[in-house]
Amino acid sequence: MVMEIKERNSSELLLVNDQIRTSQNSIAYDSKEYVVEVVVQRFQKGQFFIPKYQRQFVWDDNRRCKFIESVMMGLPIPFLFGVQTADGKVEILDGAQRIQTLHQFVQNDLRLKELVRLDLTNDFCFEELPQEQKNKFLDRSIRMVVLPETVSHQVRLDMFERINTGSEDLKNSEIRKGAYSGDFFDFVHECAGHELFNTLCPISTKNKKRGEGEELVLRYFAYSEKYLEFKHSVGGFLDRFLQEKNQNGFERETLLENFKNMLRYVERNFENGFAKSPAARSTPRVRFESISVGVNLALTVTPNLEDLPEKFADTVEFKKHTTTHASNSGPRLKARVEYIRNYLQRV
Repeated sequence: MVMEIKERNSSELLLVNDQIRTSQNSIAYDSKEYVVEVVVQRFQKGQFFIPKYQRQFVWDDNRRCKFIESVMMGLPIPFLFGVQTADGKVEILDGAQRIQTLHQFVQNDLRLKELVRLDLTNDFCFEELPQEQKNKFLDRSIRMVVLPETVSHQVRLDMFERINTGSEDLKNSEIRKGAYSGDFFDFVHECAGHELFNTLCPISTKNKKRGEGEELVLRYFAYSEKYLEFKHSVGGFLDRFLQEKNQNGFERETLLENFKNMLRYVERNFENGFAKSPAARSTPRVRFESISVGVNLALTVTPNLEDLPEKFADTVEFKKHTTTHASNSGPRLKARVEYIRNYLQRV
């Protein structure tokens, strides 16, 4: 179906043209080519380094082995992206997983397994390969686009977001960590490391590495303040909230104290914390949002909120509001957090 072409007036076109021109950056860059041996050596020496806003290493063994197999077969490796720093080092903007995997393999910290094309190399580490293949592996070329140190921090974050938004391997929380880093994200990260939060809110090791704790804490702050403005796109809503706080500032001590008060109330009144059962190894997002935001809203109105005289987390009404089918809807979010708030305030 051919889309209808709209007529645009000259003033509208002028505004659009100005906006695009303003956003365009004329950036000079170098396209460099390194062999694997050099990449590994420079990473080892810290000349190639991974910035703090990048995700932690999360490739599983199968993914890492598959990548090493591709290198050994001589298949092309996607471009790496880096930014030169003032001291001559290179900040890795995209390619952290690949570089770390190469380093681990060459350092004999990775043993190949479950390969199909090069199945005879299964159970081999790098040092055990034939010398000819070790030499060829270290001599494989990798290309890197290196941006100059004059590139602004925001341009770096923009590039990280654009490079990774289309990747199914990155969660929104991981992209957000790179694209919207700043004072408020650092604060969210601090809260996600709070001991009581981690006690009440079980998260698997893998999901913790991928930013699930920060995702939950960010939802708590964003919904506590603006749940009435939420429509349906969680990602966009959280991104805008995070940007706003990074740019406009926030009352750190007040938010931190409110967060701690909420956790203490949950500890006293919800037997399993935010989890469904004592043995749970994960925390449903909808359940966390319902309890954390609902409790915070109640404490905001009634700071000396009385403890619950009885448990109500097993009631039909509670389960109705805190199950997964209640997610991603403005009216449903409102219903579940206000249900908790109103119940607590009636006590």
